[in-house]
Amino acid sequence: MNSTGFSSVYSICSDAAGVAGNIFAFALFVSPMPTFRRIIRHKSTEQFSGLPYIYALLNCLICLWYGTPIVSPDIILVFTVNSIGAVFQLVYIVIFTFYASKEKKMKMIWLLLAVFGAFAVIIFVSLRIHDHNIRQMFVGFLSCASLVSMFASPLFIINLVIRTKSVEYMPFYLSLATFVMSLSFFAYGLLKYDPFIYVPNGIGTILGMLQLALYAYYSNLSRESSREPLLVSVA
Repeated sequence: MNSTGFSSVYSICSDAAGVAGNIFAFALFVSPMPTFRRIIRHKSTEQFSGLPYIYALLNCLICLWYGTPIVSPDIILVFTVNSIGAVFQLVYIVIFTFYASKEKKMKMIWLLLAVFGAFAVIIFVSLRIHDHNIRQMFVGFLSCASLVSMFASPLFIINLVIRTKSVEYMPFYLSLATFVMSLSFFAYGLLKYDPFIYVPNGIGTILGMLQLALYAYYSNLSRESSREPLLVSVA
C-alpha cells in the first residue's frame, strides 16, 4: 500500500472512531430524559439537583471551544459532539429552572450566568494568545482537566456499589455507553496524536471497564443470593 492509500485508510479510521464517539455520546445526552419527564409530569424538581447539568454545560462549552478550528484544526468531531451536548444541557437547565422552587431557581440562574461568564473569559484569554500552539495547550489543559473531573464522578457510584453490594444505582446501559464513548474518543485521540483527547478518555475507558466489571460481579452475587432458600429448617 502506498503512502496515499495508507493516509486515506488512516483518515477513515480516525473519522470512524470520532463518529462512533458522537453516536455513543448522544446516548448519554438523552439519558436524563426520564428524569425530566418526571419533573414535567409532577411540575416539581423534587429532590433532584441541577448541578450536574450546570457542570456538564461548562464541560461541553470548554471542549467545543477546544474543537474549533481556531484552537485545534482537524478535530471537528470534538466540536460537533460538544455542541450537541451543550444544547441538551441548556435545555435541561431551562426545564429544571422553570419547575424549580424560587430559591433553587435563583441559584440556577446565577450558576448559569457564572458558566457563561467563565466561558467568555476562556474565549477572551485564549484569543489574546497569538501563538497557536500555546493557545491550543491553554484550552487543551482546561478541557482535559474538565473531562478528567467529569470521568472521576462515577467513583462515588462505584464506592456506593461496593458498599451496598448492589448495582441498583448504576444503570448498565449508561455505564456501557460511557465506556464505548470513552473508548471511541480514546482511539480518535490516538489517531489524531492529541493527548488532550486520548488522556482523559483513556481514564474514562478504564473507569468504564471498572464499572462494567463491578456490574457483572454484583449482578451475579445478587442472583446467587436470590437463589438461596428463604427459610432454613432446623431439625
